[in-house]
Amino acid sequence: MSATLVSIDPATGKEIKAYPVHDDKKVDYDLKLALKCFETWRKEPINKRGVLLKRIAAELRKEKDELALLATTEMGKPIQQSRDEVEKCAMVLEFYANEGPKFLANEIIPTDAHKSYVSFQPMGIVLAIMPWNFPYWQVFRAMAPATMAGNVMLLKHASNVSGCALAIEKVIERAGAPKGLFQTLLLPSSRIEKLISNPAVAAITLTGSTAAGSKVAEAAGRNLKKVVLELGGSDGYVILEDADMDVALAIALRGRLVNSGQSCVSAKRFIVVKQVRKEFEKRFTELMKNASFGDPMDEKSKIGPMARTDLRDQLHDQVLRSIAKGAKLLCGGVIPDGPGAYYPPTVLTNVKKGMAAYEEELFGPVAAIIEAKDEKDAMRIVNDSIYGLGGGIISKDRKRAEKLAETELQAGNCFVNDFVHSDPRLPFGGIRQSGYGRELGSFGIREFVNIKTVYIK
Repeated sequence: MSATLVSIDPATGKEIKAYPVHDDKKVDYDLKLALKCFETWRKEPINKRGVLLKRIAAELRKEKDELALLATTEMGKPIQQSRDEVEKCAMVLEFYANEGPKFLANEIIPTDAHKSYVSFQPMGIVLAIMPWNFPYWQVFRAMAPATMAGNVMLLKHASNVSGCALAIEKVIERAGAPKGLFQTLLLPSSRIEKLISNPAVAAITLTGSTAAGSKVAEAAGRNLKKVVLELGGSDGYVILEDADMDVALAIALRGRLVNSGQSCVSAKRFIVVKQVRKEFEKRFTELMKNASFGDPMDEKSKIGPMARTDLRDQLHDQVLRSIAKGAKLLCGGVIPDGPGAYYPPTVLTNVKKGMAAYEEELFGPVAAIIEAKDEKDAMRIVNDSIYGLGGGIISKDRKRAEKLAETELQAGNCFVNDFVHSDPRLPFGGIRQSGYGRELGSFGIREFVNIKTVYIK
């Protein structure tokens, strides 16, 4: 029997479908088709590339309900959040269709030459290795700038969202993309290194865990290939003594529970100064207790199951290990009876250095409350992490918070009085073990181009 990738409905634990793994012959065929497509696509006028991106956006909107249903079934995202995700994909395609020509325009640089300038030329095949938590958005935020720049893409998606991976390929195909522009490869992680080493692959982009990023970076480094890594995060939010508590609570609740807490830039650690810690803790715990979680197909559910039971069990182990070292459980923390990968909204307080909830990424609906003595102590704590993807400052004094965000908070995305989220107009990425390189904005489209100097004497 040939190997398969199996999709499991995390709400029921039942198998949805088993997808046959692509063999080497299929991979070689797709690589050749991608190279052939690249030779014509890279010469396509950039405005015409933009026309295709807009057609793909229209196709996504046309199929929004079907695509949303598939995502919710495969990874448990609440259905309205799945629809919102598809819409965001359409937005990023339109953004690069409109702004790409400006971002990639030649830059004239005066020198001693008759003429000298910088030109941005495509690299070739970009291999995208993507996670399950945003099965459409993660792909399109890489695909839109890469293909607008004249590259072509191969997708190796997470094995539990193979249906979404194939659906993306079909959407792009129905929009009229040339054969080979975008292809999905159904492969286990064990075959990624061989694909990276293939001479046809020019560059790699990965969104995933720090462990996965390290392995991909090692393989890319051995083959001297460009790689962009968007990895894990343990985003800390500093709640200062002058914070508007209603604002702080709204940000904390939404930031912690978006996508059922399964986001690299979810709000995970709440560093609260001593003066307001008790009020925040009491009110936030009540909000978490009352957050509606259940069937992701129910429009009223704000939280669905986690994507897999093994991930749920890992999260629960982090909670138990933290409690064993002295953290106090305020709500949740109990795996519910019945089928599915459900985990309740959970709050831990008295979290301190050395605990899992302090040191590790909590990839699910668990919040860690850490008390700080004052502003200086809060900034020390928020930066005391191996990660550096995002973080926030909540304060009524915008100038004070802005200065802290710009000069003190050590992360790639620093938000004041809002929760961290990606926006097509702004660069997105991290530092330290949260990765390197940037997606989105003008920086994202220039990651996978040859920044070429042209000099005419």
